[in-house]
Amino acid sequence: MAEGDQNAAGNGQDEQQFFVQKVYLKDLSFESPQAPDIFTRNDWTPEVNVQVGNNATRLADTAFETELTITVTATHEEKTIYLAEVQYAGVFTIKGFDDATRRQLLGAYCPTLIFPYIRETVSDLVMKGGFPQMVLQPINFDALYQQHMQERAAQGEDAESRPQ
Repeated sequence: MAEGDQNAAGNGQDEQQFFVQKVYLKDLSFESPQAPDIFTRNDWTPEVNVQVGNNATRLADTAFETELTITVTATHEEKTIYLAEVQYAGVFTIKGFDDATRRQLLGAYCPTLIFPYIRETVSDLVMKGGFPQMVLQPINFDALYQQHMQERAAQGEDAESRPQ
């Protein structure tokens, strides 16, 4: 490609760009309120609850942060055995996409990119807390995003009113 062609391609207003600038650990918490007593019991089978949350924020004209939070709570007889909360975030450059596509990228695609990092951290954190490995199952962020959009439509919210 000639230099003039590169400049013409690089200056196109309609050019779509998506870049991962950074993925980073934003917050981390682990609590084990029943330790060390729980480690001497053989009769406990924990109930494990996993909650997922994500949030996107515009940082600059084409820079966005997507945060993904996973909270894992293990309980036995209504007592918390352990609570692990991990928040990872990514900074992404998103340029040239329409609003609906940008929201879908921030609400589904970016969390999908961040998920492997958070999965490994949760697993390591729980094991370092002295508990059996916690393997987070795959999450279909596209389906969650579509469900969220359907819920908003059912509530009469205008999807365009969401800040991004």
